[in-house]
Amino acid sequence: MKRSTLPTVTFSVTVFFFLLLPLSTTALGSSSTYAVVSNSNTVCALISGEPTQHILCYNTRLNTNFTLNPGVSFSSIAAGDNFLCGIRSGGYSLLCWDNIGSYYESLNPKRIYLNDTVLLENLSIGDTQICATVNGTNTVKCWRSDVTTPENEGFRSISSGVGFSCGVAIRNQRVICWGRDPVKSGRIQTGFGNMTMVSVYAGESHACGFNTTGNLICIGNNVKVPLNLPNEYSKVSLGSNFTCAMRNSNGSVICFGDGAERFNNVTDKISFESISSGLSLICGLISSNLSVMCWNPSNFSRIFLPFPEILPGPCVVESSLCSCGVFPQSDKLCSGSGSICKTCLSQIPIPIPIPSPSLPSPPQSPVATAERSKALRGGLLAFAIVGSVGGFAGMCSVVYCLWTGVCLGKKKVHNSVQPTITRGGSNSRSNSSPLSRSITFRRQGSMRMLSMRRQRSGTSSMKHADKAEEFSFSELASATGNFSLENKIGSGSFGVVYRGKLDDGREVAIKRGEVNAKMKKFQEKETAFDSEIAFLSRLHHKHLVRLVGYCEEREERLLVYDYMKNGALYDHLHDKKNVEKHSSLINSWKMRIKIALDAARGIEYLHNYAVPPIIHRDIKSSNILLDSNWVARVSDFGLSLMGPELGKDHHPHRPTKAAGTVGYIDPEYYSLNVLTDKSDVYGLGVVLLELLTGKRAIFKNSGDVEEDCVPVHLVDYSVPAITADELGRILDQRVGSPELGEGDAVELVAYTAMHCVNAEGRNRPTMTDIVGNLERALDLCGDSHGSISSGICSIVSDRD
Repeated sequence: MKRSTLPTVTFSVTVFFFLLLPLSTTALGSSSTYAVVSNSNTVCALISGEPTQHILCYNTRLNTNFTLNPGVSFSSIAAGDNFLCGIRSGGYSLLCWDNIGSYYESLNPKRIYLNDTVLLENLSIGDTQICATVNGTNTVKCWRSDVTTPENEGFRSISSGVGFSCGVAIRNQRVICWGRDPVKSGRIQTGFGNMTMVSVYAGESHACGFNTTGNLICIGNNVKVPLNLPNEYSKVSLGSNFTCAMRNSNGSVICFGDGAERFNNVTDKISFESISSGLSLICGLISSNLSVMCWNPSNFSRIFLPFPEILPGPCVVESSLCSCGVFPQSDKLCSGSGSICKTCLSQIPIPIPIPSPSLPSPPQSPVATAERSKALRGGLLAFAIVGSVGGFAGMCSVVYCLWTGVCLGKKKVHNSVQPTITRGGSNSRSNSSPLSRSITFRRQGSMRMLSMRRQRSGTSSMKHADKAEEFSFSELASATGNFSLENKIGSGSFGVVYRGKLDDGREVAIKRGEVNAKMKKFQEKETAFDSEIAFLSRLHHKHLVRLVGYCEEREERLLVYDYMKNGALYDHLHDKKNVEKHSSLINSWKMRIKIALDAARGIEYLHNYAVPPIIHRDIKSSNILLDSNWVARVSDFGLSLMGPELGKDHHPHRPTKAAGTVGYIDPEYYSLNVLTDKSDVYGLGVVLLELLTGKRAIFKNSGDVEEDCVPVHLVDYSVPAITADELGRILDQRVGSPELGEGDAVELVAYTAMHCVNAEGRNRPTMTDIVGNLERALDLCGDSHGSISSGICSIVSDRD
């Protein structure tokens, strides 16, 4: 009796799992709110916030937008080899447009279905075949194909590939396939065999689906499926020999097959609402701003489409139909004409076998049921008591470990940990986040204890984090000739920088905090000092300046870095000693683009690969240093703060006051005091403009008379010229006119810079986009062919 009762409970849980799995996910030819026309790489989407949910298309080859039937609302669309179809809102009509790839002023649709009583849903299109299910009966109808479709069979999920279509039958949850290519459809149906499936998605020569335990199963040619746990993925999209799946946990996307894996380091950092594919193009709807990003496994290109916000789902009139709630701002997205249902989050089923329908569970007596319930409650209570005792003991062990210092060791080093960010106007440090853990430790010569916060994962970001050396003040004074003026090479966020040579012969740069008796200055110096140590001691990247060590004695605070032989980028561009040197190594467009790419890679590391992410807050040309090999490195982390983890926390920082440098500081951050990683993007955009024009971030524009010399912001000077296609008149004359290939590269850098300095942070590209553009620009310097669009497009390549 006990054996027969538990599986019965499991069966109900598993059925609940079936019902929660999303069915409207997209494959090569499944319907969505956006679709890819394969042969022309045209992407069409349903636009939100309009009185009608009309279709807007973008041809990636012609860089052209065009609208289809602007006065008609559609609930979903799907695309084939060179055509697009859409089901009108209400499901009573199906319209199709042919020759989408050849852009015309007017494309007239063909109505291939009209019935006010038999409504359509679940549109599916492969290369030429069009199929849809009928609302209510879930039977399938197909057009533009003389192939016999399954009769009197209801389907819970259908999808079409090249030459075949497949569906999951409601009666037995088996996959059934049909189409003009009987060999392919038969092979895929046979591959799924008797597996019970929840959904199916078709590609060019393969199909994938979720089985009843939540695992992703793929059948067909050239299919490589990574190991996956039950319910790890929720949405799938297939194309030509590749498969992309969206994770349930955070909405990120992983792709495999046909070279698509190369983008996983990018899509793993972004949260998507959905994904959709053509034969060679993958697109995803980004959750944060409902924009569409597409990438191509064949040529490794990536582009953000110039669309307004896209509908994340169809607008339905009855919000009561939304069993898992309504999508945020649905009323605005549907322009008051309906609501968008939120996708249900499925739960992992309990891994217990489903009982055979031919062996029903014997009836249970009320007494036996009550006894089992009592026993179950007693077991759970015992489990809770034991768990509580164990948890309390564990907490005591941790407290003892931290209190005695056994866990911390005795070496005087800064470990690879993250400082707690002070909020509000207080100068004290606190751990306000329930997820963070703090540790304290003492240093010789100081009774101050620095509270540090570990990463959310509870481990260091590096397996073997380097540890900063501790120097004595006398060592560093000796290394710099007692901080002589002749060894002074610059200044940083909290002090003066000197060149020095240690006793072991190492050349270093030593930053000495300004000694000031005023408490406020001392506290500011402490904050910058702590930030630099905490960040740089755990950051390891070839385009970030490396921290060698530190000194902390009484009121002296010093930091020791690798020496950058070729100084700051600012000096090469603007210092009077270097301005007249036309033979300078950086007076070539290729070198300037390389320096920009180096710096961008360093910032990209901070934003995307540091855990948690870091916002620099003071990106400028004087903080981009050049080593002996002219490799650029980002420096000065005295103003840096931890940023929100991508896909987990979209709340911006609100520091006590805006910080940065005039001319480089993000105007949105300065005026609203809202900090995001896009503030660093703005600063880098100004640096890119410096590299292009050779002018300072703020410079005086000479007029006819001396009184007309007024300060001009480099953004105000450069952007109008770039927009008007007059880039040539603002380029730095010291570098000379770019060659043909260089001209394309310089133009791409200019357009990238223009987008970086957009007044609104949400309209700026990410650092990954910028790195991709600069990589492409550097490649173009040695290539005399190719054209550059003003849109933000980037090529993702392997990082160094």
